[in-house]
Amino acid sequence: MSTNYLITGANRGLGRGFVSTYLSRPNSVVIAAVRNPSEECVKDLQSLPKAPSSSLIVVKIDSSSETDAAAAVKQIQDEHKIASLDVVIANAGTSGSIARVEALTPSDLVETFKINAVGPVLLFSAVAPLLKQSQSKPRFVTITSCLGTIGNMEEYPFPASSYGMSKAALNFATKKIHQENEHLIAFPMHPGWVYLVFSPSFLSLLAASKHDASIHLCGLPVSVVEATC
Repeated sequence: MSTNYLITGANRGLGRGFVSTYLSRPNSVVIAAVRNPSEECVKDLQSLPKAPSSSLIVVKIDSSSETDAAAAVKQIQDEHKIASLDVVIANAGTSGSIARVEALTPSDLVETFKINAVGPVLLFSAVAPLLKQSQSKPRFVTITSCLGTIGNMEEYPFPASSYGMSKAALNFATKKIHQENEHLIAFPMHPGWVYLVFSPSFLSLLAASKHDASIHLCGLPVSVVEATC
């Protein structure tokens, strides 16, 4: 029996790393969700090494879209006969504005929340029926950030206000999903400082940080594979 994974933001960075890791495992079906499934993007993902019994499906999910997640789920059901999902990783996100709170505009907040908080909620709504069909204890994992912390905000004094607020909302939503669905495990994962294709100004803030770059789950060091397998 295969293990079915769905990962958003799968064409680069952490998302591509997840795809590569799970494709290397035997009996895996990896559904790579990308914002723009261009021919070049699909070709790049298809070039990743695969275990002989594993396969890749590429679908379109733009996290700012209100309909993409549901459409992608219908596509994998209709075209690929996927009847269940075992692990879903809501990885896609945006850095948003790095302005201080008083300098934020309504559009800054709306766009960042739409992608970082609303997008994963819509994703869960779309995949929930397939997670229920998993033969194991399914996982719904959201990629969060220490910048979304409230209790330890003083440790991360970056002026990334809209980003932090959106991740705090994501953390709440993820815990609520876990609380409301006894059949699955849902948790937010802070991956540590990872070099991503975000705005140069935000990257300069990260590069200047002296914080530990290890992966953390609920404050405890843990590998991505251990957390999501």
